[in-house]
Amino acid sequence: MIVFFEMTRACDLACVHCRANAQEACDPGELSPALARRLVDQLLSFPRPPLLVLTGGDPLKRADVFDLVEYSVGRGLATAMTPSATPLVTTEAIARLKDAGLHRLAVSLDGATAQTHDAFRKVAGSYARTLSIIADAHCVRLPVQINTTVGRHNLHEFDEIAEIVANLGAVLWSVFFLVPTGRATADLRLSADECEAVFEKIWNLGRRREVIAKTTEAPHYRRFVLQQVKQLRAKGGESPVLRRGVPPGQIGTNDGKGVMFVSHVGEIFPSGFLPIACGQFPLDSVVRVYRESALFRALRDADRLGGKCGACEYKEICGGSRARSFALTGDPLAAEPDCAYNPPRYAKEAQVCSA
Repeated sequence: MIVFFEMTRACDLACVHCRANAQEACDPGELSPALARRLVDQLLSFPRPPLLVLTGGDPLKRADVFDLVEYSVGRGLATAMTPSATPLVTTEAIARLKDAGLHRLAVSLDGATAQTHDAFRKVAGSYARTLSIIADAHCVRLPVQINTTVGRHNLHEFDEIAEIVANLGAVLWSVFFLVPTGRATADLRLSADECEAVFEKIWNLGRRREVIAKTTEAPHYRRFVLQQVKQLRAKGGESPVLRRGVPPGQIGTNDGKGVMFVSHVGEIFPSGFLPIACGQFPLDSVVRVYRESALFRALRDADRLGGKCGACEYKEICGGSRARSFALTGDPLAAEPDCAYNPPRYAKEAQVCSA
């Protein structure tokens, strides 16, 4: 299980796709350092401690960020962070995070060139800063994850970005398929067929072991992987392990299913990209909301899915992006809008209805 805590919405970047509509200054209503620690304590009530990801905005805009990392790690939570590539991420700050016990640092690389990346992040020099952060993290042996938002702005550079990631020594490449929420608009995302083409590239990278990659908000990549495995077996070829190309722990997870998001003011969401509040910390227990909220329970019930997702034989392992369905249809249980696959059962039912 992964819990994302949006420490703040303050950030010095102005990214085109920002989920949080980040601003320069901290919100006076954001959770206090004491409440942030209480959140950590409450997460320990889960049967198995989750991975805690400190995100934003930019977590380094909070004065207590180093203290919270140390506290969280000391309480037994594996803790990661997604800082913004700004001058706040100094060599000294990275060393302090390492000393505090940070599990992993995740940075964004959204173009193969500074021109593409900086235009997306809306701050000149962001690309160079990202590379410097990665180098500094390597120097103190702090594992680095690279996140890439794939969309209209960089699809033409995808192969080059993959090569750069492979050469940067990242422990994981997370390829995020854009969800139109916050500043992100629907026209930035890929078509269903383009998603399939990117899936094939990620699959081939994994088979060649060039980079360990996972998708974010594209659970239909798991369906793609299973289809490739079946085709290979049918041809009598190699029979790769099911999880090749899908990192351990990611199979079956989705918005509200192994994922939870707590906002800077304590709102409890199924994910940061599915902004339907199901509770309010500290008034509500995050554990109880995850277990008992009607929406969380619905999102974990594949039989509740509508359209072709509900008829799909891969619905348990995939389920489609619930965040994207909500963003584009207003229904978090509607069919995944950007999936090219048409399940045989759905096609058969459609024929019956038309007849």
